[in-house]
Amino acid sequence: MVTYIFDGSFAGLLTAVFDSYALRHHEVVLVTRQEYQPAFSGTVCEIRSDEEKAARVWKGLEKKIGGRQCHKLYTVYLSEDTDAFRHLFGYARYLFDNGGDRLRDYGNSHVLAVEGYAKKVSRERHRMKAFVRFKKASNGLYFAVITPDFNVLPLIGDHFKNRYADQKWLIYDRRRQLGMYYDLHQVCEVKPEAVTAASVSVQAEVTLDETDELYTSLWQDYFKSTSITERKNLKLHLRHVPKRYWKYLPEKGF
Repeated sequence: MVTYIFDGSFAGLLTAVFDSYALRHHEVVLVTRQEYQPAFSGTVCEIRSDEEKAARVWKGLEKKIGGRQCHKLYTVYLSEDTDAFRHLFGYARYLFDNGGDRLRDYGNSHVLAVEGYAKKVSRERHRMKAFVRFKKASNGLYFAVITPDFNVLPLIGDHFKNRYADQKWLIYDRRRQLGMYYDLHQVCEVKPEAVTAASVSVQAEVTLDETDELYTSLWQDYFKSTSITERKNLKLHLRHVPKRYWKYLPEKGF
């Protein structure tokens, strides 16, 4: 058994797949640098991320399963779960060894696990699309602060770009200290210092546009007036809108 230590990046994971074939290692345990313990027995290999190797593996996977299925693998990676990383490694090896027609071989633990992780991350992405609410800052920038369970920020940028193409906006993931900013032309990833530069401090209250509170109040009144008390079904409501998302919804403030 060989232990592969990698940096936790997607390129590093793909590089590990490449190196496992180049080094002819068939029994591999993949661990991130953060979780590695010297007590791991057997041979230990440090995997250095290599963009060229990663690109070759990615191209090979695209030939095996197509671009849409490859995107699913990236979606699973965004779960940030180290067990998911190991399943992705095993999944890629399984497809290269047995062919792309094994995509739905749910008798294989890696195929089954990848499908499960993909559904969880996709569900979180869908909820972020539905529940993100923007506030308007005094400088005209629309912003939203989120704390999703998974790193879905890279998956929702295009959705909001298409939906709000005529206004500048920023979505900031407080948990990962990462933002997605749209400047009317393109969506780009930004770090905390860039967020502050945009005059939207995530550490303190921002100055809201004077009309923002009015619109929030109007929305709350509308939501309240259209609710039918006698037909409330809290159990069903919580199934579709779990409580952890309520902090994003101004209509929950009335």
